[in-house]
Amino acid sequence: MIQREGEGWRLAWDGHRQPFSVLVGGAGWAMELTAAEAEALRQAVADLVAQHGALLDQLMAEESIELELERGAWWVALEGDRTRWSLRMLYTPGADQRSLEGHWGPEAAPAFSQALQQLHGQP
Repeated sequence: MIQREGEGWRLAWDGHRQPFSVLVGGAGWAMELTAAEAEALRQAVADLVAQHGALLDQLMAEESIELELERGAWWVALEGDRTRWSLRMLYTPGADQRSLEGHWGPEAAPAFSQALQQLHGQP
């Protein structure tokens, strides 16, 4: 079992809880995800954070950027500048299925994204 939280974010994984074994949350909200949904979110966030990191030396101090990624049912965005950024996500799988929306502000997004990477390889 993994449980992590900080200011404005929360993450828990319990492989015994099926089908929704992962809980993610932000300031005043939380949602449960399946392992496959959480892995897809983890990969999308990792890709956006890597893209942001690759662009840091090209951004001036006062310049801001928004990066978006759409992958399957997930839409994820990173918005900010060189040192502070936030994350937004939407999950829209299709008719007759739940949709999800969440946001992590600049005080929470870097720590949440780092904690989310700990789910990699969890069954």
